[in-house]
Amino acid sequence: MTLLYKPLLIDSIKAIANLPKQRFIGFDGNVCSAGTKAYGICDVETDTGQFAPAAVIGILLVEAGGVISAQSKITSDANGKAVAITSTEEVNGYALDSASADGDIIRIIRGI
Repeated sequence: MTLLYKPLLIDSIKAIANLPKQRFIGFDGNVCSAGTKAYGICDVETDTGQFAPAAVIGILLVEAGGVISAQSKITSDANGKAVAITSTEEVNGYALDSASADGDIIRIIRGI
């Protein structure tokens, strides 16, 4: 199955740490903290001090941190991976695909 990637807004943010691709980025330029609002999703691996392209709005690809059902509300885990919301965490998007394991790449929609 081919995953369709449709970013509508890509911005840049200065990385304060090495950023892996397809993970949530915090507003501080680091990997997003667990349960917090993300600035966007890092498009490419980015070294500390470089500007990371961050997909902010659209249909985006993100690495899952575990099992996720399609249509679930998504937040970030401590590693910037997508996980399903369990309580009062910040919503960072909605899953368009299911993930069966940690490391799966899924589509989410942000900005709706």
